[in-house]
Amino acid sequence: MRYRELGKTGLKVSELGFGTIPILSGHVPVLPEFFSPDTETAVAIMKKAFDLGCNLYDTAIPEEYGDAEKKLGEFAKTIDRKRIVISDKARFYSGAEIYREVLRSVENLGTEPDIYFVHQVDESNADEVFGKNGALDALYDLKKEGKIGYTGIASHYYNVLHRAALDHRVDVLQGSGNIMERGMLDRIREEAIFENKGFILNKVFAAGLLIGPFSVPELIGGILEYPFSCALLGIGTFEQADMAFAGEYPFVHFSFEEVLERLKHTFEPIGCDRCEKCVCPYGHEIHTTFRQYNYFHLGKEFWAANKLKLDLGKTFEHCRSCTEQVCMKECGRSIYIPEEIERVYKLLEAYGNL
Repeated sequence: MRYRELGKTGLKVSELGFGTIPILSGHVPVLPEFFSPDTETAVAIMKKAFDLGCNLYDTAIPEEYGDAEKKLGEFAKTIDRKRIVISDKARFYSGAEIYREVLRSVENLGTEPDIYFVHQVDESNADEVFGKNGALDALYDLKKEGKIGYTGIASHYYNVLHRAALDHRVDVLQGSGNIMERGMLDRIREEAIFENKGFILNKVFAAGLLIGPFSVPELIGGILEYPFSCALLGIGTFEQADMAFAGEYPFVHFSFEEVLERLKHTFEPIGCDRCEKCVCPYGHEIHTTFRQYNYFHLGKEFWAANKLKLDLGKTFEHCRSCTEQVCMKECGRSIYIPEEIERVYKLLEAYGNL
């Protein structure tokens, strides 16, 4: 196992980390059922990963990750606590709410988390999170009180992560990316401001959807060139722990065009890398629409179709009538966006979900 610096925290973390979503038992509203191991089995799986060199374990509050947080706490009791880094998070944006959740997490874990993230920060809640008496203020206070080690902001949006990178209160960032959705990673690599922050990467497998067109070694090796501190892999079985942590993955480089060519064996993808530069004057998230189109063809038909139908009608209508087309001026992939939006619309129309 290779190890990387976690920004300026002084911590060294394993290049690959343990994502605890798959060890939850039962079902929580925002997540599907996974392997549902009992506590004893879940602890044994985490211990196997630890024995293989993994030292970062990422979880979230019960409303998001079910009982994974408590299972992680049970695991932490079985080893030298100082030898692992616990990353926790909650989807609350006011200072009072996140303060309460951190105290509850400490109780569930039986120990103080090393990093605590405000989870799922986006443009709609960022001002509250970063503002006076917001969640970030509360985490900063909790850090000074010794109830958490370091503060974090987790987001799928480049602008939010950039704002966090500029904020002295933030120690660690968490964002998504993989060999297909690499646009944000490319931007982060080019910006010196991110160098002082630890960066934890998730969605390496695109929620498992890229496994098939690509092998696990290709997906992991293909992201190793990026300047993250730790890449999270969802682990739910002994076999997955062994595959993830038993050896060092070699670096692999895929050009974006090579990734698209591989996907074309299955479907005709929209060649969007989710750099998030395609700002729409009507506020539509074009890159998210394209992502759902690709995910639809990669095996998440029902989920992607339901996400698309929430906004696609208005997106299509506005895209047809828009004369500014500012979205295309910044697109690094030279995508003719109105044509692709129409393709997504026709897919959903044929699927019967409009």
